[in-house]
Amino acid sequence: MFYLYVRVEKARDLPTNPMSGSCDPYVEVKLGNYKGKTRHFEKKSNPEWKQVFAFSKEKIQSSVLEVFVRDREIVGRDDYIGKVVFDMNEVPTRVPPDSPLAPQWYRLEDRRDDRKVKGEVMLAVWIGTQADEAFPEAWHSDAATVEGEGVFNIRSKVYVSPKLWYLRVNVIEAQDVEPLDKSQLPQAFVEAQVGNQVLKTKLCPTRTTNPLWNEDLIFVAAEPFEEQLVLTVENKVTPAKDEPLGRLRLSLNVIERRLDHRPVHSKWFNLEKFGFGALELDKRHELKFSSRIHLRVCLEGAYHVMDESTMYISDQRPTARQLWKQPIGILEVGILSAQGLLPMKTRDGRGTTDAYCVAKYGLKWVRTRTLVDNFNPKWNEQYTWEVYDPCTVITLGVFDNCHLGGSGTKPDSRIGKVRIRLSTLEADRIYTHSYPLLVLNPSGVKKMGELQLAVRFTCLSLASMIYLYAHPLLPKMHYLHPFTVNQLDSLRYQAMNIVAVRLGRAEPPLRKEVVEYMLDVDSHMWSMRRSKANFFRIISLFSGAISMSKWLGEVCYWKNPMTTILVHVLFLILICYPELILPTIFLYMFLIGIWNYRFRPRHPPHMDTKLSWADAVHPDELDEEFDTFPTSKQQDVVRMRYDRLRSVAGRIQTVVGDMATQGERFQALLSWRDPRATSLFVIFCLIAAVVLYVTPFKIITLVAGLFWLRHPRFRSKLPSIPSNFFRRLPSRADTML
Repeated sequence: MFYLYVRVEKARDLPTNPMSGSCDPYVEVKLGNYKGKTRHFEKKSNPEWKQVFAFSKEKIQSSVLEVFVRDREIVGRDDYIGKVVFDMNEVPTRVPPDSPLAPQWYRLEDRRDDRKVKGEVMLAVWIGTQADEAFPEAWHSDAATVEGEGVFNIRSKVYVSPKLWYLRVNVIEAQDVEPLDKSQLPQAFVEAQVGNQVLKTKLCPTRTTNPLWNEDLIFVAAEPFEEQLVLTVENKVTPAKDEPLGRLRLSLNVIERRLDHRPVHSKWFNLEKFGFGALELDKRHELKFSSRIHLRVCLEGAYHVMDESTMYISDQRPTARQLWKQPIGILEVGILSAQGLLPMKTRDGRGTTDAYCVAKYGLKWVRTRTLVDNFNPKWNEQYTWEVYDPCTVITLGVFDNCHLGGSGTKPDSRIGKVRIRLSTLEADRIYTHSYPLLVLNPSGVKKMGELQLAVRFTCLSLASMIYLYAHPLLPKMHYLHPFTVNQLDSLRYQAMNIVAVRLGRAEPPLRKEVVEYMLDVDSHMWSMRRSKANFFRIISLFSGAISMSKWLGEVCYWKNPMTTILVHVLFLILICYPELILPTIFLYMFLIGIWNYRFRPRHPPHMDTKLSWADAVHPDELDEEFDTFPTSKQQDVVRMRYDRLRSVAGRIQTVVGDMATQGERFQALLSWRDPRATSLFVIFCLIAAVVLYVTPFKIITLVAGLFWLRHPRFRSKLPSIPSNFFRRLPSRADTML
């Protein structure tokens, strides 16, 4: 898109007002019905504004650009000082990488005629594109109604997530820990805190002045480090009372940074009653007697700090930059436009939407400018990311800006979200496609519009990309020293909070509700809808095996005699030439892959309401999904939902019990719980061993296959003998309460 840019640099020798003896100048840029104003200066005849105005060329309805210099008056109309007029047909066009157009001095003209007046203004006027470096900070005619602090909230910006570290605190032991009550030995534990994160060790099992824990406490910290590590040794006096015995404060800047799995040296630290810590060798704080704590503390640089789910992770690099590999590709995303957006709020008695788009990939976040009062916004902004792993996902979300009036408490509303997995993109191909913007509300799923994107993934090294497919998804420390599932969930939640707080400090801020929506902060919460969707995903996985078993059943029952005869022929060939079995299987999979190539997806997949089970969900289940945690519903509603959950859990319990029963029956074959059944099975195993030893394997396989494929005339409708025998085996279900 092309824009008319007007750069207002400064003015000089402006005349003063005869009445006040001073000049309070500002500049008004007028193009047709659009007007933009600079800030004004008080009592200044040589002001400097350095402001840029941008007018969309599509909406220009005038052939003349007028630049007025005015003197602001507190009472009455502002005084006119002079103007400069430009013919739109004479404005030059500038396309980067051309150097910026040099501003020039223009003499001011009188309003009624072309007579020059006192004063000059320095201006630069040109036609350029969105690639112009002046575009991000310019005043836009599309947002002419936005004033005050709201102007900062409409600009496009690029953000970088803070550098996150895992902080590992290995609390080993303490020495000479003395309680206030000398008559009783302490039962100590350690409470560690970093910012808002608080973790505790277990209680030392014995009462002693030299407690031993040897426990790992893991925190998330972000550079630049603003918090301290505070450890407090406490005594459990009563179940409701803890007595602090000593405290240690450590700056995160002095903690060792570990880049591999090699152990970190442990250190002794003195504990002080008044909250300052000192190294044992620090003579400035040396005490004659002090409690000590033995720690092994390090910042883990070989882990990737996860702030998003591994299902749609956008970055897997470790924290330490020294461990990063070279990028294997470039991702280019053009955020073109949105169509058919619905009204998100009411302004002046009518519905309106002030939309902007946010994209997140790796550490880089981008935010387009906000297009005010537009249901079909056209951003046409392009962004680029380096790609280090193709098996990653870029997330784009569209939001309604609710802070154009300056500071406000209302959060920005969600319009929709799109995820694109890079591994589904063909290299060097441009995908231009519209993606539906879907939002799940308590009232149901709703289409809010469509987002049009242009995406291209450029591969820099095919060999490096193929090499990555054989390597682990995460850095090796995740496998050498893995975290527990509970630790990962807690650490991810803390990382998301830190990222949201840090990005919320930017100007304009990327607000907490935006960051949480992009990172799916509530993806771990219980949802009946999501549980159903995952269940049917599992069912769909087995659909191929079920179809194959049905086909084999039709073959066995001679539903199609010709097919059954061909299967017999293939079976006999494989029996005679067993070395063809594995090549035949892999050749068959190769042919299936080649056949499916014709039906490969032409566009990256988008949010699927059917797969998400969002179009057939019960309203009460949606209401439960959007409930707070802990719940804020009435007691009757909670009781009903609890009973429903018990009913679902009862069915799951029955299925799990049936699976356990089948497994225990297998164990009962040789456990002699049923002596007669085990005797029969042991005798059968002996006979089978002798028969299989003296009979060639091909003959056994041939007989078994022909028996399995026998004609229905030789089949019985009753269950088979092995099935009857297996069902009679005992399980441990009869010994359960």
